[in-house]
Amino acid sequence: MARLQRKDLAKPDEVREFPGDSRVEIFQLEDSVVGRTVWQPGWRWSKVVKDIAGTELCEYHHLGYSISGRFRVAMPDGTEMEIPPNHVYEIPAGHDAWVVGDEPWIAIDWAGMRSFARPMAGRGERIVTTLLFTDIVDSTAIAERIGDDAWRELLAQHNERVRWELDRFRGREVTTTGDGFLATFDGAERAVLCARAICSAAQGIGLVVRAGVHTGEVELVPGNLRGLAVHIAARILALAGPAEVVVSWTTRDLVAGTAFRFEDRGMHELKGIAGPRAVYAVIGAPEASALAAGVQPG
Repeated sequence: MARLQRKDLAKPDEVREFPGDSRVEIFQLEDSVVGRTVWQPGWRWSKVVKDIAGTELCEYHHLGYSISGRFRVAMPDGTEMEIPPNHVYEIPAGHDAWVVGDEPWIAIDWAGMRSFARPMAGRGERIVTTLLFTDIVDSTAIAERIGDDAWRELLAQHNERVRWELDRFRGREVTTTGDGFLATFDGAERAVLCARAICSAAQGIGLVVRAGVHTGEVELVPGNLRGLAVHIAARILALAGPAEVVVSWTTRDLVAGTAFRFEDRGMHELKGIAGPRAVYAVIGAPEASALAAGVQPG
């Protein structure tokens, strides 16, 4: 729950240091995390952070304010942009970036800082993770009804709210799907809580979102995931009704004993999986269980 609070920029909660006196200072405001980046001349993501992150490009979405210095960002399609002082900026996931000139680049970042520059499993490695798929119900009909300009604005609001909830519950955005998201979590309970929070946040802007959650093994590839678990999660999403969160049998078992309540949605044949599998809709999850999931500073 939001509350009146502040943090002294001279007293970060955490400092992540890098060669050459570069650093990220982390400031925690309950569910939100703000970062101050200090990148020294010569710093480049692909030189300094790539091996730590284990991805070819920075897979975090950034939104912030450039205080001093100059920063250049390059996207895979060849698009580049330089960020000078006294500018706000947005940087999509999947980019390289570096300091331009002889002055450190100092910025405040409101997105993607919770797990930025922390180790992740390496490329091609298989890991067990909880997957969350979301999409907007009847998005095509909504876009046709309100027109392209209004739809783009509404979709931008949706994306902003989803990314805030992902950061709040320590989710990692993998990709967008046009009108939805694929994200991963290191805890099944946080994934389900986040799914419910996203559905609730969407209602605040007049949208209905549904979500599917599955836990399984995936292969990490640059900017994406591969594996049967990804396809299963997508098929679980397809079984969800408007404003529903539907989970697989594996995710339900992992959160057994928590405050969640489920409604059995029966056995379903899922393409690529031998035999029918049980699917469940989440029908109860008290907000207090967020603390049990570890959604707290630190």
